[in-house]
Amino acid sequence: MDEVKQWYLDKRIERTLQSLKENGFETIYAPNRAEAAKEIVALIPSDALVGIGGSITVRELGLLDALSRRGNRVAQHWQSAISSEERMEIRRTQLISDVFLTSSNAITESGQLVNVDGTGNRVAAMIFGPKKVIVVAGMNKIVRDLDGAIERVNSIAAPMNAMRLGCQTPCVANGVCTDCESSDRICSVTTIINRRPGRTDFTIVLVGEELGY
Repeated sequence: MDEVKQWYLDKRIERTLQSLKENGFETIYAPNRAEAAKEIVALIPSDALVGIGGSITVRELGLLDALSRRGNRVAQHWQSAISSEERMEIRRTQLISDVFLTSSNAITESGQLVNVDGTGNRVAAMIFGPKKVIVVAGMNKIVRDLDGAIERVNSIAAPMNAMRLGCQTPCVANGVCTDCESSDRICSVTTIINRRPGRTDFTIVLVGEELGY
């Protein structure tokens, strides 16, 4: 990577990590996805029940396979061969897991986590329930401020996730999120975590690569 571009990205990550620390989060910086996966597995006890939120990032890191091979019980609802009732029960299990592992739609340079959900199970588990929450995010998720976070959701995260899920929504048709009334809408719940939730052990792993949507 160009030295000037790398300098700029390093400074942005540095500012964000410092803000997250000031807001009460434990933070880890991993320069690449292999190191990130290694750091995350080390944070999780081998006997822990691990809830996995809907996250392309987590899956790109190979964490489901790594945790399953080690013997962890993994509660993840992205399985094709289960009923809607079973999928909902897994979502409920995630809320009381020992460790909840997911990503964030956007992280501001001032240390806020911004997320938009359709069902709300992911954002609920990030706030309260699991004994420990781990959020892993690539540097592409960092934005300047809350306006930038909402713009990122509307122009990147929501359309791409709706397309991935095969939703029949305006954002799939035109590539930009709108305040639609579609039954397939995935933008029903928006949360802003300004500081670490008071009763939750919360670690954020920032990765010096692009990951997820």
